[in-house]
Amino acid sequence: MSQWQTVCKLEQILPATGVCALLGDKQVAIFRPRADEQLYAISNIDPFAEASVLSRGIIAEHQQALWVASPLKKQRFRLSDGLCLEDENYSVAAYAVRVNNGQVEVHL
Repeated sequence: MSQWQTVCKLEQILPATGVCALLGDKQVAIFRPRADEQLYAISNIDPFAEASVLSRGIIAEHQQALWVASPLKKQRFRLSDGLCLEDENYSVAAYAVRVNNGQVEVHL
């Protein structure tokens, strides 16, 4: 059964950064691109490097979408759905994320 899981307070995620949360057995990277409440959540595992690093990637805008560039091999993953820009054969899981009473919640 899927459910919303509380991760942290919104104010604990600085604008233009990402954080990693361990939810059950999944590492989830949560990104806050701007100072508003818009958030994105994708898997933290870079499928090219097989490393838990995407939350430390650089957020960028390209083709009118937000992406995160892996800090290791530089492939970009679209924050809205996890698609890899450089190789469509690769993607990472994307998760619903919301702010509820100032708390960041992820739906698994």
